[in-house]
Amino acid sequence: MPLPIRSRLLVLVLSVMLPGIIAALWVSWQTWTEERDATVRHMRDSTRALSMVVDKELARRAGIARVLSLSQILDNAPQIPPDDLAMLELQSRRAMQGLSGWVELNAPDRTLFSTRLAAGRLPETPLAPPTPMRPAASAAGLAPLPAVAPSPGLATAAATTAPPGLPNLAASRPVLVREAVPLIEQAVIGDLGPDPATGQLRAQIVQPIERGGQVWLNMTIAVLPQELQQIIDGQRLPPDWTATIMDGRGTIVARHPGGLSYAGRPGTDDIRRLIATRDEAQFESINLDGKPVLGYFSKSPQGWTVITAVPRDSGLGGLGGRTALQPIAVGALLLVLVGMFGALWISRRISGPIHALSEIASELRAGEPVRAPKTGMLECDEVALALEDASSAIRQGRSELEDRVNEAIDRTREAEQLSSRAQRIAALGRLTGGVAHDFNNLLGVISNSAHLIQRSPHAESLAMPIGAIMRSVDVGSRLTQHLLRVAGRQPVHPQAVDLRSTLGEMKELLATVIGKRMHLTMTMAPDLPSVRVDPSELELALINIALNARDATNGVGEIALDAGRASPGDVKDLAPGEYVAISMSDRGPGIPEDILARVFEPFFTTKQVGKGTGLGLSQVLGFCVQAGGTARIASQLGAGTTVTLLLPAQGNIAAMPPAALAGDTAPGALLRPAPDRPERPREDPRANSLAGARVLLVEDNEELNRVTASLLRSFSCQVLSAKDADEALQLFGSGAAVDIVLSDVVMPGSMNGQALARELRKRRPGLPVVLISGYSEALTAESSFTVLRKPASPAQILDALRRAMGLPTGM
Repeated sequence: MPLPIRSRLLVLVLSVMLPGIIAALWVSWQTWTEERDATVRHMRDSTRALSMVVDKELARRAGIARVLSLSQILDNAPQIPPDDLAMLELQSRRAMQGLSGWVELNAPDRTLFSTRLAAGRLPETPLAPPTPMRPAASAAGLAPLPAVAPSPGLATAAATTAPPGLPNLAASRPVLVREAVPLIEQAVIGDLGPDPATGQLRAQIVQPIERGGQVWLNMTIAVLPQELQQIIDGQRLPPDWTATIMDGRGTIVARHPGGLSYAGRPGTDDIRRLIATRDEAQFESINLDGKPVLGYFSKSPQGWTVITAVPRDSGLGGLGGRTALQPIAVGALLLVLVGMFGALWISRRISGPIHALSEIASELRAGEPVRAPKTGMLECDEVALALEDASSAIRQGRSELEDRVNEAIDRTREAEQLSSRAQRIAALGRLTGGVAHDFNNLLGVISNSAHLIQRSPHAESLAMPIGAIMRSVDVGSRLTQHLLRVAGRQPVHPQAVDLRSTLGEMKELLATVIGKRMHLTMTMAPDLPSVRVDPSELELALINIALNARDATNGVGEIALDAGRASPGDVKDLAPGEYVAISMSDRGPGIPEDILARVFEPFFTTKQVGKGTGLGLSQVLGFCVQAGGTARIASQLGAGTTVTLLLPAQGNIAAMPPAALAGDTAPGALLRPAPDRPERPREDPRANSLAGARVLLVEDNEELNRVTASLLRSFSCQVLSAKDADEALQLFGSGAAVDIVLSDVVMPGSMNGQALARELRKRRPGLPVVLISGYSEALTAESSFTVLRKPASPAQILDALRRAMGLPTGM
């Protein structure tokens, strides 16, 4: 059924806006519901976990009291010799090491000792008695009995005369005197209350001491709120969450936020009633700060309760998302109404000019002359004028439009290619670096496994295949180093290089590379400064350029090498300072402009398959960038090509990267691996120096970890294996004996190998550490650890371990 413009606009507005609004409301509701459920689950799990921690702490102290009560010293109760009593006090102090609170041994009329005081001493003046507790009342979580102040007469009598069956210690040391307090006959965990002697808040764990079917003494351990407050603070709860630990009668022991300022305050009445009837439950209440909260409590087997709560009005995560949805709904309704009114107004403005255009079209179909009246709408007037120009004008406009679109597409495509070129090169570099890292792990597994096979009794019959494996590992190692050069991650060994001397020595080598039919000329400025680079990388870069020049000229012609100071225009986009320019030019056919922009890309080559890898000029650029400079290429068809290396001069500190400043003499420089020999290795007489050494091996690759551990055990080492830094720290912190650490650098988890080494050195200064990696940028500035480069041979691993431990080295 045909619809007018007005109806169509209304339908369009509704069809566009309503689904989006409904979807937004639904997504908002779902998000709020999911976040609410997740918050409740998180709160429940946190409450249960914290309750278990509190229960464990209380059970730990109850266990101490129970163990002390079983001491053979107390078998003579109530007649305990003073020396035995002093020994029991010493044992109590040792049992409480690392814990707050104190231990007291109480008789009905006095305190025999208290670890709160100095060893062997009790106060010279009488103190108020410790708070007595009825067993039944304490077990039910009720308040302790009030303390009764001692009378002077009773204090004197107690200080001078001991009751029958108890030792008289007045002659040897002062005695804490108090009123007679009935002994508790069952083990209980009391509630929080002030200490009668100091007024300090504490809870008491009381263990009766029974001998011969009669309770003679009470062993009491004080639990301080500070200890439980540390447990809450260690949970790192969100700032708007509330966490509370309450004793058996609903008194607050520790709380977040607020800390110890809330200790001793009673909880809200509704919470205390709920706790009295259930062991755990979810609830809604008003907390002590007057804020509405949704919470969860869990009661521990010891009778204490942990409560966790979140505000109900803090957004989606705080269960207040229902209020947050109201502005969305109101805004959606207003948006729909505005859209409908706008559609009505616009439809009226459109329908009149469109009817006029319909009349003009009818006249055009009829072949009558067309006059374009003013319709009041610019677009309709332009359409009317276009109708007057007839089909020829329409076709011309269409052709011009297509040309503009094609031109815009070409410009956009060119801009995208330019912007993505650098990203592609960086991505290829990261890819090759990652492949080299994983390949090094595989080579390490193969190399170490082959070495283990060589140490077997039947290795002689496998000499040929093992030798092939070792040679293949060597070839693979060189391949990974080539990939690392392309990625700009090749470990360098920079040193000061006199270019006049070094280039002069390279002339014969370069002449051999280009062949006898080509002539090499070399020109060097008299004031040519020195540079700080890796000489082998510089040599390789010049060889790669020379080989490209030879191939471009078919091995015939002339190559010119010029070295001098770079002009300011050549280094305007580099770090400030002085640079050296080393240029190598040929007179070949040149490089087309479209290819010239891609020559430094890894794996890009114009040579036939099998004739080139596309990694030569990539190595040149990677070498220059690692040295703090860059490489440039210029070419003209028919006139030849020039490749220029721009390297910072020796004194240009601003341009040199940290690796170039460290030099290859730093203790943390990467050790160059020597190729593994295929023949069966001879036993090193110094290998026994590692016998019994306890090695902590940290390697995330499971196969390499297992093979390396087997290799170390074959040399009589004791090996503890960890897959990451977190597991290594856990093993180290558990008390495991470790003599040296052998760790990979690049690992998953919270820290890499170097960070792990620093943490272990912080815990045990001087701990020997050996790091092993294909390459890591984090190692360039490190100078305190021995570092091996993957794949390292078994001989290098053992030599590095002995070197780090200060043992004799060398095979």
